[in-house]
Amino acid sequence: MERFFKVKTTEEVLEIIRGFNPLDSETVSLEDASARVLSRDVLSPEDLPPFYRASMDGYAVRAKDTFGATESLPAFLQVCGEVLMGERPRVSVGKGQAVKISTGGMLPEGADAVVMIEYCHTLDEDTIEVSKSVSPLENVISPGDDVRSGQPVLRRGRHLRPQDIGLLAGLGISRVEVTRRPKIAIISTGDEVVDIHTRPLPGQVRDVNRYSLSAFCQALGAVPFAMGRCKDEFEALKEKIGQGLEVADSVWISGGSSVGTRDLTLKVFQALGEFELLVHGISISPGKPTIIGRVRGKPVIGLPGHISSALVVAEVFLAPFLARLSGLEQDQEPFGGRVTAEMSRNVESASGRDDYLRVRLVRQGDRLKAEPIFGKSGLISPLVEGHGLVRIHRNKEGLYEGEQVEVRLFEWMPFFMDSAS
Repeated sequence: MERFFKVKTTEEVLEIIRGFNPLDSETVSLEDASARVLSRDVLSPEDLPPFYRASMDGYAVRAKDTFGATESLPAFLQVCGEVLMGERPRVSVGKGQAVKISTGGMLPEGADAVVMIEYCHTLDEDTIEVSKSVSPLENVISPGDDVRSGQPVLRRGRHLRPQDIGLLAGLGISRVEVTRRPKIAIISTGDEVVDIHTRPLPGQVRDVNRYSLSAFCQALGAVPFAMGRCKDEFEALKEKIGQGLEVADSVWISGGSSVGTRDLTLKVFQALGEFELLVHGISISPGKPTIIGRVRGKPVIGLPGHISSALVVAEVFLAPFLARLSGLEQDQEPFGGRVTAEMSRNVESASGRDDYLRVRLVRQGDRLKAEPIFGKSGLISPLVEGHGLVRIHRNKEGLYEGEQVEVRLFEWMPFFMDSAS
């Protein structure tokens, strides 16, 4: 019979996870900064752009020379040159003059606006007529319009996206300080677990957890260290966990995490010294037999042996755990997304625990339906077929057909396509 210390709620476990500190920082090149998390604010070293530039193709002019211009009463201007891209203008604009300019070109001295090419008509090689007036700085980007020198452009805890990388490149910033990627040691336990290249004998199973949990870590920016399989032997597991603590920031063990005959993981943790037990059992299904603790200050996680249970725990708790170690700000959604959908049918649930229901998302007209996928915790196919999880709160007895629910998309699934099936 399984016995647990005080089983904790989802909210209590998430609060414990928020108590872990981000890892130390490192400096990386901009080429390697994508999807990393900033460990300090980035201040702009300069104005962006650093000069007045055209935002449209056309002619650089003095705005007041176009005042009152219409199609029936155009303004006539003398063309005195052209701005070449990538060069400082060699001409200036005086009264009644215009200079041809392309988008991004530097505004010549004397000009304060750009007339779009659509409103300029060539009369001869030296004269144009302008059929629309412009105001000062119209179709012009001023110095600092994008970013001002000294302005904080990206804050600590920012998960860097392609557009963020582009901004840094535009400012000439080639290296940034980011939080180090979490290194996770992954150990599979169980006398029945064999290598995936082996044909299992009766009673044996392939080591699915190693590959699934490693892929989960990689999808969230962590670096997995596969420590291999370990028999259900005290000294062997103690040695394996010790090795993991030497090379990684956290050790995850799948299997042996429930009390009773499979309580080996907890006993080994306690024998390692300087062990602090934070969680021993969570009031969720699947995934109740989960251990979270610290050994010599490093987080150690004991996950259920069934792969679907382990991945649900990973999705709900270890995704925010990795986000926390990675330095992501607490108020940001860790890497994934959520959508609202309608339940396609009634679903019962036992009160007193949070049920995490695997669902498939299906579009019916302009509505998004969440279809429950049922299956025992030892089966992985319900997760493969599913698009996300729906939480049934422990104080509810189930969900009703048509009820609006929040679907937490799997973190390893970056987006949900309309054609999801």
